[in-house]
Amino acid sequence: MTIEYLKENGLIILECISGSKAYGLDTPSSDTDIKGVFLLPKKDFYGLEYTPQVSNSTNDIVYYELGRYMELLSLNNPNILELLNTPESAIIYKHSYLDAINSKMILSKLCKNTFGKFALSQIKKAKGLKKKIVNPVGKERKSVLSFCYVNYEQGSITLSRFLELKNWKQENCGLINIAHMKDVFGLFHNEQINYNGIIKNDLSNDIRLSSIPKEEKQEALLYFNKDGFSKYCKEYKEYWDWVENRNEVRYENTQSHGKNYDAKNMMHTFRLLEMAIEIGKKKEINVKRSNREFLLDIKSGKYEYEDLLEMAKELQNEMDLVFENSELPEKPNIEFINNLTFELRDKFYQYE
Repeated sequence: MTIEYLKENGLIILECISGSKAYGLDTPSSDTDIKGVFLLPKKDFYGLEYTPQVSNSTNDIVYYELGRYMELLSLNNPNILELLNTPESAIIYKHSYLDAINSKMILSKLCKNTFGKFALSQIKKAKGLKKKIVNPVGKERKSVLSFCYVNYEQGSITLSRFLELKNWKQENCGLINIAHMKDVFGLFHNEQINYNGIIKNDLSNDIRLSSIPKEEKQEALLYFNKDGFSKYCKEYKEYWDWVENRNEVRYENTQSHGKNYDAKNMMHTFRLLEMAIEIGKKKEINVKRSNREFLLDIKSGKYEYEDLLEMAKELQNEMDLVFENSELPEKPNIEFINNLTFELRDKFYQYE
C-alpha cells in the first residue's frame, strides 16, 4: 500500500503539517513534514494483511491506520499525542468523526516516561555526535597486530616493536595455544619452516595458529587483546557508518557553531521536557511552542553543552515533581479508547 493509493481512494481521514512548522520552530531551510491517519477499507481490515503504517522513503510523510493511531494514543506516544493536538493552522484535513477523540481522556502519568525518555534519548544522540566529532576514527582500519603485545625483558612491548627489534616478519612466525592462559600464545620464529604467520592479512579478525615441531624453541609469549580489538572494530564500524549516512546539513550546522554536539537534538530535549511539565500541570498539550527564540538559540549553538545538560537536569527534576503531584490518572482510560476505536471504525464502515 502506498501514499498514492491512500490519496486516490480517499482513505486519509487526518492530514497535518508536523515537525518544526507545527512547533513554530521552522526557519527558511526547514522541510515540510506530514503526519496523518488513514482508514483501511473494510475488506483489507478484516482480511489477513493489516497495514499499520504507510510512509515515503525518507519517513518525512507518515500515515497511521486508525487502529494503530488509537493504540499509540493509548500508550501516550509523544509523536501521536502531538498529532492529535496539532494546531488548527497546521491541519490540512480532518474528518469530523475524529472530533470525538478527547485528549483529556487519554493523557496520563505515562507521559512522564514517554516524553521524558524521548527527551533523554535526544541528549544521548547529541552526546553521541559530540563523541564522534571530538574522537574521530581513522579511515585506515587497525589490524590485529596493533592489539598484540610480547613479553620483553622485565615488561612488555608491542608486537610491531618486537618484530622490528628482531628484524622479523610476522609471516615467518607461528603461534600455539598456551593452556590455562586466555588470549596468550607461544610465539615461534623460523624462516625455514612454513608457519601460518600471526595473521593472514591486514583484514583478518583473529590470529592464526600453526603446527610447531617439538624441537622448536619458543621465542616469547604473545598476548592478543581480543576484547580491545572487538571494541575498536565496533567503534570503527559505527563511526564510518555514521559518516556515510549522516545528515550533512545538520552536520555542517554542528560544525559551523563549533560546539561539537547536535544542537537540534538538544533543542528537542527542552521542547519535550517543557511539554511534559505542561501536561502534568495543565492536562493539555501545546504543540506550538511559545519560547521560539530560546529553542532556536539552542539549535544555533548559542549555549555550551555542559550548561544545557545542567538546565535539562533542572527541568527533569521539575517534571518529576510535577507528575508526583499531578491529578492525571496513572494510565489512560483504555476502555474509553477501545470503545471509541470500535465506534469510529463502525461509523466509517457504515458508509463504505
